[in-house]
Amino acid sequence: MPTSSQSWDRETLPQGEEKKRAVREMFDAIAPRYDLVNRVMTFRLDVRWRRRTVRELALPAGSTVLDLASGTGDLCIDLRRAGHEPISVDLSFGMLAADRSGVPRVQGDILRLPVPDGSVDGVTCGFALRNLTDLAVFFDELARVVRPGGRIALLDVGIPHNTFMHWGNDIYFGKVVPKIGALLSDGAAYRYLPKSVAYLPKPEEMVAMLQRSGFTRVVHQDLSGGLTQLLTATRR
Repeated sequence: MPTSSQSWDRETLPQGEEKKRAVREMFDAIAPRYDLVNRVMTFRLDVRWRRRTVRELALPAGSTVLDLASGTGDLCIDLRRAGHEPISVDLSFGMLAADRSGVPRVQGDILRLPVPDGSVDGVTCGFALRNLTDLAVFFDELARVVRPGGRIALLDVGIPHNTFMHWGNDIYFGKVVPKIGALLSDGAAYRYLPKSVAYLPKPEEMVAMLQRSGFTRVVHQDLSGGLTQLLTATRR
């Protein structure tokens, strides 16, 4: 692989602009087989997690929802099935090119969204918080674009609290997933992804950050025993 593969092999995960560039290159590279690898490595649990995210968004049908770091459009498909009007936004052109949702698509940095203040009813984001260079800036940007009373639902990987599940999760995502990725897509990228959970603050820290950014009714939920986590909140 190019420069991105070199980044994933380092002991220290990339930061700042290096991280942004490497993440974009990585997702461009894995886009063609991204859906296949997701379904295989999660045993299709990712489908359930995304549907739960849309339900917990709890917006009326017809709402305009930005799906950020939208990838190949899985969440957009579920949002549209729920009667919403989603817009797909992703930094990776490769991912947008592989988008299957048929909704409007925009290539852009989700830390600087090209939309007016208070112009959308809600935001979803699936498995991307750990790939951002500045989570506080992202939460402030969500508060800027979501109208008062609007909702956000942010899904990402988690760390199981149960000792046995934690041990099994470490083995599976640290040893097995990189082999699946190497077989079906790009091994270097799937060596990075299990490590990237280290970027995420603790749940209580993310809850406090969202509250400082202007959100209320902030709720953190562990899904599937903590394999993933979901943050929901309402714009004050």
